[in-house]
Amino acid sequence: MELRKEYVNELARLMRENDKIVVLDADLAGAGGTKPLYKEFPDRCIDVGIAEANMACIAAGLAAEGFVPFIHSFVPFVARRALDQIAVSVCYSEQNVRIVGFDPGVHTTSNGGTHMSFEDIATMRAFCNIAVLDVVDGVQLRKALPYIVEHKGPLYMRFVRKQTDELFDESYQFRFGKADKLADGDDLTIVASGTMLFDALEATKRLQGEGYSVDLLGIHTVKPLDEEAIVASARKTGRVLTAENHSIHGGLYGAVTEVLSARCPTLCDAVAVRDKLTQVGSLNDLKRDYGLTADDIYVRAKKLLATK
Repeated sequence: MELRKEYVNELARLMRENDKIVVLDADLAGAGGTKPLYKEFPDRCIDVGIAEANMACIAAGLAAEGFVPFIHSFVPFVARRALDQIAVSVCYSEQNVRIVGFDPGVHTTSNGGTHMSFEDIATMRAFCNIAVLDVVDGVQLRKALPYIVEHKGPLYMRFVRKQTDELFDESYQFRFGKADKLADGDDLTIVASGTMLFDALEATKRLQGEGYSVDLLGIHTVKPLDEEAIVASARKTGRVLTAENHSIHGGLYGAVTEVLSARCPTLCDAVAVRDKLTQVGSLNDLKRDYGLTADDIYVRAKKLLATK
């Protein structure tokens, strides 16, 4: 099932239990998949039109009155166009607004370069008191949503609308702010977030097949980061490689190296976008052009492993 459908199904279940949850869209309820919520909860769903900044302000006002608003749009429209309103009306005012960004980074594909955002995590995590999540699959999304409703303070979450691949099974337990250990090893640490976990897992299996021992950490909560897990792994392996569908500036790589520089200086590298303009293309072509494939993780991992 597409992530947007998994998201809406779980959000609908939670809305039936909690009449304080409200939904806001900016003329993209169809693309985001939230239209069924408008039919079931017409009094708690608002389409503000093409007015993302206004949407953030309305959500802040609703939160101030005790509601739990979820605002939705493509990543650049919520994390770039409405940034000042999120900074002032949401974060500065400490309102419990949930900001949901669809199709981050290369997953914008044919929607084009203007709709592609590689800087959303960097901008969001720079604000005070906001949590930042990068979700990998439908299971993780469903397991995270009950917590997200109850979370105190602003929260930003990004995920891919139409993705159907799943990494986790129903036994998965979401733990806010805690890394998921997907492989245990001593030679190299790979820290990956969001959909890059699929590629990181593929690269890890390839490295394991060659006899390397890899510590693989899945990061769904980029802020607050699981510092203890990252430091413990870095102390064990001495080499850390991050992988993210985001710019190398200010995202997962920045968060990880900030921690390690202060607590455990470690040799690091990143699979991330390196100052390249956005463009139109298929997902496979974009991942190749921006160096975000399992092969890219494998090549950079081998270079780190060869470093004395």
